[in-house]
Amino acid sequence: GILPLEGLRVTRSLRRAAARYEVRVDTAFPEVIDACADARRPGAWIDAAVRDAYTRLHRLGWAHSVEAWDDAGLAGGLYGVAVGGLFAGESMFHRRTDASKVALVGLVDRLRAGGGRLLDVQWATDHLRSLGAVERTRDEYHRLLDEALAAPQLRLDGAAPPPDCREAGAGGTGGTGGTGEAGGTG
Repeated sequence: GILPLEGLRVTRSLRRAAARYEVRVDTAFPEVIDACADARRPGAWIDAAVRDAYTRLHRLGWAHSVEAWDDAGLAGGLYGVAVGGLFAGESMFHRRTDASKVALVGLVDRLRAGGGRLLDVQWATDHLRSLGAVERTRDEYHRLLDEALAAPQLRLDGAAPPPDCREAGAGGTGGTGGTGEAGGTG
């Protein structure tokens, strides 16, 4: 599934919740992936090898975390990979009510401002559908993906983008397209 950037549904209650949190980018990537990997979560799939791979991608500037913070600390967040105008969300978590939703709203705001074209949420779960996620046909998804990958590298935090390795075969339409978990309930 995808979440069209112009289709994000922000309810009044979510707007109020957003006022309780500060959204940050890439300030706690290890903590976000650890929280997403918590084996007590239903459907836990992030093991040490996955964590290490995404941590390396983060160090290289490709993987990013978007975090919701409050006075008590890291309340929720998400992580994923940015290539061209694509952000492929991998997983999200919350420790407090609405914190992952606030992180998602923060991500969409930054994608809109930073050149994002496509937010791949992998599965349009009921939770993500309530926020505007939709399914697309494979052909439509590949068309959107090709356009996003051809776009200049998006920026979530104003930092310089990573080196462009898409020429070396890292891009193409064989990537994401609905094979992981980006859902959550908060």
